[in-house]
Amino acid sequence: MTRSKQVIIVGAGIIGASIAWHMARAGASVTVIADSAMGGVATPNSFAWINASWGNPEPYFRLRIRAMAEWTRLAHDLPGLPLSWCGGLCWDLPAAEMKTYAAEHAAWGYGIERLDRAGAARIEPHLVEPPDFALYVAEEGVAEPVAATKALLADAERHGARIVASTVTALVQTNGRTTGVDTSHGLMAADEVVIAAGVGSPDLAATAGIKLPIETPPGLIVHSRPHRKLLNGLVLGERLHMRQTMEGRIIAGSDFGGADPGKDAGGTARELFAALKAGLRDSDGLELDFHTVGYRPTPIDGFPIIGRPEGMDSLYIAVMHSGITLAPAVGLFAAREILKGERDPLLAPYGLSRFAQ
Repeated sequence: MTRSKQVIIVGAGIIGASIAWHMARAGASVTVIADSAMGGVATPNSFAWINASWGNPEPYFRLRIRAMAEWTRLAHDLPGLPLSWCGGLCWDLPAAEMKTYAAEHAAWGYGIERLDRAGAARIEPHLVEPPDFALYVAEEGVAEPVAATKALLADAERHGARIVASTVTALVQTNGRTTGVDTSHGLMAADEVVIAAGVGSPDLAATAGIKLPIETPPGLIVHSRPHRKLLNGLVLGERLHMRQTMEGRIIAGSDFGGADPGKDAGGTARELFAALKAGLRDSDGLELDFHTVGYRPTPIDGFPIIGRPEGMDSLYIAVMHSGITLAPAVGLFAAREILKGERDPLLAPYGLSRFAQ
């Protein structure tokens, strides 16, 4: 009987969880190592918008659209996954730019509907000032990030994966190959190591002489106490991006990545929450519960890094900002590439080698 491939995944956020789930179900012997709680560091602070929206060149749009389809497949394979195709109402660009975006993405097959003020009010009746012109994409959605990550990891465990709480301090190299990791609990061997550690990825990769060109901008998001339903879906307005979670919390930032926290994150949170309340009807009972400041692992060109570094066939890297949208596709594609040597064509632009000078 052929021995199953031994794979260590460093990171227990949504990307590491998806890769672990796909690989465990494909028969690999998977160990997930993380020094934080399940859900990782960036994932709990995510706005969790699933989309292929504006600002994306067509190759990246195609990857994101595929990822949206993979979310549907994932929800079928893992019943109870906290996923909602609630739709997204957008007016956070100048009208001319929104029209350009709508024409371009509609030509690519994105289901964009143009709405006037009355149409926007029908979608979100609790808006105090509905926009005169907005775009609506019914197929956009959200996943509750921590709950989805925990569901993936729990099911991966049911398929034999191990979850280990430890700190990975270095990659172990033997004769030019990555053969495991050094942790706070000692050495652990593997046939393949996957770095999916978000903002911690550059330091870990550097132990093998690999430079990951990543920025980590902060983003502040406010979270209300649970409240009766005020929002039907995603609202992406000029000053605020907001949505209501499955437990009734309204979360918001100045954009989906969060607000600049400034020197006084608490003060910024209070100002942001005041704007949120002022923008919604029947919000008198809405109360601020807490705010979070997340650091987003963002490659310097804005696009994901997915794949093996050149010349290293036992190390795989999966680091990106759009982790929530891309997670199911990245998990599927990484599992196929690591276990079968098949790289999906949609990943062609996203290797680390594109940064070589």
